[in-house]
Amino acid sequence: MNVASISPDDILRGPKPRGFPVNAPPDGEGSVQVQLDPRVKIGTAKVFAIYGKGGIGKSTTSSNLSVAFSKLGKRVLQIGCDPKHDSTFTLTKKLMPTVIDALEAVDFHAEELQTEDFCFEGYNGVMCVEAGGPPAGTGCGGYVVGQTVKLLKEHHLLEETDVVIFDVLGDVVCGGFAAPLQHADRALIVTANDFDSIFAMNRIVQAIGAKAKNYNVRLGGVIANRSNATDQIDKFNKAIGLTTMARFPDLDAIRRSRLKKATLFEMEDSPEIRAVQQEYLQLAARLWAGTEPLIAQPLKDRAIFDLLGFD
Repeated sequence: MNVASISPDDILRGPKPRGFPVNAPPDGEGSVQVQLDPRVKIGTAKVFAIYGKGGIGKSTTSSNLSVAFSKLGKRVLQIGCDPKHDSTFTLTKKLMPTVIDALEAVDFHAEELQTEDFCFEGYNGVMCVEAGGPPAGTGCGGYVVGQTVKLLKEHHLLEETDVVIFDVLGDVVCGGFAAPLQHADRALIVTANDFDSIFAMNRIVQAIGAKAKNYNVRLGGVIANRSNATDQIDKFNKAIGLTTMARFPDLDAIRRSRLKKATLFEMEDSPEIRAVQQEYLQLAARLWAGTEPLIAQPLKDRAIFDLLGFD
């Protein structure tokens, strides 16, 4: 269906996922957005979606978490969902072609694609896919996510995968970029100990809550990044019902790892690097073991200003 032709009536008439509550409002009620094919499921893998304010370090977090899972012996697939297509940069050591690039090369005849056209092996065996995005102003990120998962299914790349990590573009700004939540088991939010990051986190909590009404996704917890202190994060978490699962300090070694096209597991050995590696390994082990879903109540905008000390 042409994205531009979608109407609210199309959404209401569209197929519903298995287990869709009879009296639940349609997904994306009040908006016009791409609805993913509910028959396209990822399968038995544990699926995590990483969200957070733009520039907060989601790709660095996602890539190192992917490596941590692989160090635990898990078969990992990381899917970058950003038009910059740099999510897997430190895993593959270069910018890889996107799913959209691959589809355009065959005039969108997906049956002509080979696995190696869009899926690449990165450090320690992590499989890497960059979904990319539609040309600016012309389409919806949800379509790209849907096509990516469909391709992965058709090429049987999800059948022997233990962990899938979606690294998602910036703040949640539309239903399309919330599309990975329709596949995820747990959504993790990366934040720093500052107002802007926490404001974005509050919006993401709202988006996850909206998707949780019709899908299996639930809040997993918070990852504090570039934060030597967590007082503001702790205050917000306590107010709405979140918990911090891991904290990564503002280390220059983390910044340098990105410049060196390397994950933290490839950096020169030092006590601070070992401590960060261990934090990632513990986070991966905790997520693999399973976490209880969090029920959070997002705040109104003014309440965030009042909570974090603004007049």
